[in-house]
Amino acid sequence: MTMKRLFIITAALAVLTSAAAVERPRLVVGIVVDQMRWDYLYNYQWGEGGFKRLMDEGYSFEQTLINYVPTTTACGHASIFTGTTPAVHGIAGNNYWVDGDFRTSVADTALGVSPRNLLTTTIGDQLKLGTDMKGRVIGVALKDRAAILPAGHAADGAYWYSGRNHKFVSSSYYGSKVPKWVERFNRDNASTLSKELTMVPEGVTMTFALAEAAIENEQLGADDVTDMLTVSISTTDAAAHVLGTYVPRIDSIYHQLDSDLAHFFSTLDRRVGRGNYLLFLTADHGGTHNMAYMTPRHLPTGTWDSNEAQINANKKLEAQFGVGYLIRAHMLFNVYLDNNLIERHHLDRNAVADAAMAALSEDPAVDRVVDFKRLSSTTLPESMRSRLEMGYYPGRSGDLFVMVKQGYYGGKPSDKGATHGSWSMPDTHIPWLMMGWHVPHGETTAATTIADIAPTVCAMLHIQMPTGCTGHAQPLPHP
Repeated sequence: MTMKRLFIITAALAVLTSAAAVERPRLVVGIVVDQMRWDYLYNYQWGEGGFKRLMDEGYSFEQTLINYVPTTTACGHASIFTGTTPAVHGIAGNNYWVDGDFRTSVADTALGVSPRNLLTTTIGDQLKLGTDMKGRVIGVALKDRAAILPAGHAADGAYWYSGRNHKFVSSSYYGSKVPKWVERFNRDNASTLSKELTMVPEGVTMTFALAEAAIENEQLGADDVTDMLTVSISTTDAAAHVLGTYVPRIDSIYHQLDSDLAHFFSTLDRRVGRGNYLLFLTADHGGTHNMAYMTPRHLPTGTWDSNEAQINANKKLEAQFGVGYLIRAHMLFNVYLDNNLIERHHLDRNAVADAAMAALSEDPAVDRVVDFKRLSSTTLPESMRSRLEMGYYPGRSGDLFVMVKQGYYGGKPSDKGATHGSWSMPDTHIPWLMMGWHVPHGETTAATTIADIAPTVCAMLHIQMPTGCTGHAQPLPHP
């Protein structure tokens, strides 16, 4: 080989190497606060270093909405990190029908739990591909689905709290046993972990403590290969379901979250370096105030008891068609017909659906009931139709969907908790803030959706968007 040819080859390799050197942060952190309403950002008095720092230093997308129903935990976590909706990623609810079985969103008949029900890739999966699988991806939460779905298929680990075992656990999907550092964390914090963490401020603290242990022991953000950490705060949801909104115990949990965020940000500053990490915070869904909060304020409210509704509707269907239990199940506002039973008795499926919708619509809490199979011919406002279409996955979603009146929610009048699931603003308007690497201070009121988060992060990292992404990357002003 001549010297001239060697020089040309060497120069070409240098150009390729230079082109491949993409500037990225050392660490990407995605934080999800379960059932955090957008207005909490402004209705709480925050201390220094946590939410206040996010709002003072970061960039806020003020009009971020969830563009599908049902607005639930599994759907939200999947949508945030895949950049699409249940219609594409397939996570149609916290629980739904899969292969003839009613199971949780992360149930795996072979491994117990895994991300296999998720039909698309995530930010973390694309980061793995973009770094030749060298970047490490870890997910942490109290709920299994909140750790597994954000971390994605190619994650190095996902860890969640087992109330039965009183420790953080994982699945054999990620390895035969949890790493030694997780075992050590469980031993060192055994006293705190022995409590029921799902409804107390310590649940928030332990989640962030495990996240910080992951940063240290997995060496996240320690070199120039970008890593990712997903953190979901589940306590805020579990407690709100029982206690409601704006009550002292909920307030104490959010103030603990604020304090723990400040500590977590300081840890990132110290271990990864201020400006070396890209962080975003959002919510998987919001939450509707309960009757105890709304009624004294003379505001529209009420409840829809899905269990009672199914019982009453089945009685009416049996009287009309002579067959019992034609509605086989419901999950929140999704109603499942027993199509095998309908076929076996040679019934007209649409006639059964019409009768079921009529029976369910008799409840004064119900605004309307729709049949997914005939959605295109149903008269609906476009905003409603779009949300229904974006939330429906064939074979997993229900046959019918109950849309309750605004301010109404699933439950009983005696329930003290808050909840979610509808397309109303309290359930769909969520916070989305970014902070850190290449993020300026500011805010925008431009319309954005939950599906825009993933493509925005991927665009900043110069990696491919997740495989099923339907959202749009949002521009940020130059810092």
